[in-house]
Amino acid sequence: MKIVVLAGGLSPERDVSLSSGSLIANALREAGHRVLLLDVYEGTSSDENDLEKLFQDKTGIPYSYKVPKTAPDLEEIKRRNNNGDALIGENVLKLCQAADIVFIALHGAMGENGQIQAAFDVMGIKYTGTGYIGSLLAMDKDISKKLMSQSGIPTAEWAVFEGTGISAAAVEDKVGLPCVVKPCSSGSSIGVSIVDSIDELEAALNAAKLVEPQILVEKKVAGREFSVGILEGKALPVIEIIPKQGFYDYANKYQSGCTEEICPANLSVEDTLRVQCLALRTHEVLRLGTYSRVDFIMDEKGEFICLEANTLPGMTPTSLIPQEALAGGISYVELCNKIVQLSL
Repeated sequence: MKIVVLAGGLSPERDVSLSSGSLIANALREAGHRVLLLDVYEGTSSDENDLEKLFQDKTGIPYSYKVPKTAPDLEEIKRRNNNGDALIGENVLKLCQAADIVFIALHGAMGENGQIQAAFDVMGIKYTGTGYIGSLLAMDKDISKKLMSQSGIPTAEWAVFEGTGISAAAVEDKVGLPCVVKPCSSGSSIGVSIVDSIDELEAALNAAKLVEPQILVEKKVAGREFSVGILEGKALPVIEIIPKQGFYDYANKYQSGCTEEICPANLSVEDTLRVQCLALRTHEVLRLGTYSRVDFIMDEKGEFICLEANTLPGMTPTSLIPQEALAGGISYVELCNKIVQLSL
């Protein structure tokens, strides 16, 4: 098949996406497909008659991209491309229409909030992952937590604030300390801070405001962190995440050696089944698609508290879904190919 792997974009998670996309593209070429890794924002200025030649089989040079330690400068990317606020670059939609399917390797922003999925639905373009409704529900942390709470899925107490007029005193009064401050609709832990004192709160709020004006603050839940991947309506082996320093932030997620990951997790059979059932329930409640990943904290009482669901989980060398799939007997190439086949 001809497959476009769509990555990059104007999201703070752009670099993570390009790393995921490179690996996915290489894996799909290894599986025998003709593949093009395409930056949704930058597009390509290739002549329209040459677009077909952009799809490469496994004889071509492998794609590669390493995630830097800091988030990308999106304003600089805008200036470099002279594409302004247009989210879709030159020839992107033509190439996606020419492909048999688009593997969406985007993270954050238009890739996970349902915008690109809705555009593809309008144009009759087939794509992997979750549709626009599930993408929207999962990306907005306030909406997803409301749906989880109403469905009996435990999640931390929270409140949402508008960043323009928010004050540290108001947050402390409504949510209390310690707490977790995060942008309401972002991922990869960008703009996320764990706050233990009032002195740290102002800086945390300012960091979240840089990502988006709507800020979600939830009570901090201390405990062990786990993640459960869902593939083809079934839960994959559970993985435990143990950062060597701090919490599971942007650097610890994407820099090799910063986090210890244990898969299958050291849990009893009962606890394993319990968290897998909660993950499946979350997947269903949020109307997610071919695959997803659901994150949890196990608190001091042994309760699994759902943090969030990810509609487009990372596929980098240190990402969780590939490790879980491998523990379940599915290689990386098989995983990427299976996602394509299931989505079709």
